[in-house]
Amino acid sequence: MKKLISLIYLIGTWTYSVGVKIASLFNEKASQLSKGRKQTWQKLQNYDNSQKCVWIHAASLGEFEQGRPIIEAIKEKYPNKKIVLTFYSPSGYEVRKNYAMADLVCYLPADGPSNARRFIEAINPEVAIFVKYEFWHFFLKTLKKHNIPTYGVSVIFRYQQAFFKWYGEWFRDMLHVFRHIYIQDTASATLLDSIGISNYTVAGDTRFDRVRKIAEASANVDIARRFAIGAQTIMVAGSSWEPDEDVYLPYFLNANSQKQGRLKLIVATHEVDRSRVEKLQARIGAQSFFYTNPPADPENYQVMIVDTIGLLSAIYKYGQIAYIGGGFGKGIHNTLEAATYGIPVIFGPNHKKFKEAVDLINCGAGYCVRTQADFEQIITTLRSDEQKLKQAGIAADNYVKSMCGATDMVMHDIF
Repeated sequence: MKKLISLIYLIGTWTYSVGVKIASLFNEKASQLSKGRKQTWQKLQNYDNSQKCVWIHAASLGEFEQGRPIIEAIKEKYPNKKIVLTFYSPSGYEVRKNYAMADLVCYLPADGPSNARRFIEAINPEVAIFVKYEFWHFFLKTLKKHNIPTYGVSVIFRYQQAFFKWYGEWFRDMLHVFRHIYIQDTASATLLDSIGISNYTVAGDTRFDRVRKIAEASANVDIARRFAIGAQTIMVAGSSWEPDEDVYLPYFLNANSQKQGRLKLIVATHEVDRSRVEKLQARIGAQSFFYTNPPADPENYQVMIVDTIGLLSAIYKYGQIAYIGGGFGKGIHNTLEAATYGIPVIFGPNHKKFKEAVDLINCGAGYCVRTQADFEQIITTLRSDEQKLKQAGIAADNYVKSMCGATDMVMHDIF
């Protein structure tokens, strides 16, 4: 039966790869993935594998941020160790393909016995670390065959996953490959216990270490500082999508809101292409400006649109409240980048798969909104009750502080 499932799985991955190649003719992300996988083999031809490496795999950008503290800790403690960083998704690779702390950054080839053997033998890893969700059958099987210690980091499990179903034996076999799995929460521990997996430690999420370090080292953003002058309340909307803006923008554009005190907004859209940010500015009107083209008097404007990437984590410190986008789509973006500055966070309804968002709500630092009316009620309450706003900020700060330390635990155990 297991051989049959492996065959079905292999046919599925092959079919998907063919589909990607076809889709690459008219879809940009599919084209990036198809070309990127080809480039992986080209890069490996010039890669010197005489020295063993630490292989870290992250599906996309969010998972990279969880793996990044470990990479930086390795380089700090063992500067001569080689790092190979792989991505599955173009949204991760295209942003971090020039990441300086990795000796090689590439796409993970399609999962299959030949690709797995060829890739692993080419990079020659001494240890492999998979971040959060990634479970690739043939890669894991090949790592086991080569006796390469394999670890899962910042992993989180849910009962809906195949591991925990009556038909999940084939999937559970992948978990036995890991020498150790560092999981985020006790709920994951309970699930692993239920299927007889004991090689785990509840370590938390390495992202907490990452966002804390970013906050401590963040530089001042002069345009944001000048924009903040004279404001009573600034809300930073990070990774904002149009459905998010439908919820919060009407409040900021309402003249009655302005009567409550000097209110300002910083918007960092999830996508910063010119048509997207220009459409947003047209909706807001003359009281807005682009970060890359600031006026001489930014303090006299109500809205700043961040039309470039890489600034959001530093800009959150200029806010008293944060709105995190994505909650009306596939899921919210990074709430911790804002919470680490000790400010409450607001987000849409699609947040339940994100443990930190649920935790922030439970500790009084996070708020879920489903409608314009929800948003108006929450922000009005926070703006009018200084003590409540302060308490929510303290709760956010305390929560992030309490969850730090996973990176040190992983480093101590593995290295």
